[in-house]
Amino acid sequence: MKTFKPYFAVIFTSTHTENIEGYSEMATKMEDLAKEQNGFLGIDSARNDIGITVSYWESLEDIKNWKANTEHLMAQQKGRKQWYNWYNVRICKVEREYEFKS
Repeated sequence: MKTFKPYFAVIFTSTHTENIEGYSEMATKMEDLAKEQNGFLGIDSARNDIGITVSYWESLEDIKNWKANTEHLMAQQKGRKQWYNWYNVRICKVEREYEFKS
């Protein structure tokens, strides 16, 4: 049986404004930067009318450090000023996971 260590997920759900100029480039930059942070485990993202990005972290401390990253703080400010009408952040502890793959 596979040993499983719980980890944390940050679920970022959002809707955009009309002005998304530069958003895609910043999203790519932030994903690349997140991958360099201690405790980063991975990321999943989907966007249609509502965007959902889930990043995975080893600990709550790692999430706190990522939120306080200077470049990430600047991206957050730009997001509130220009790109987002609304967003919601949820932080969850993942106790178990499984998948299907054909």
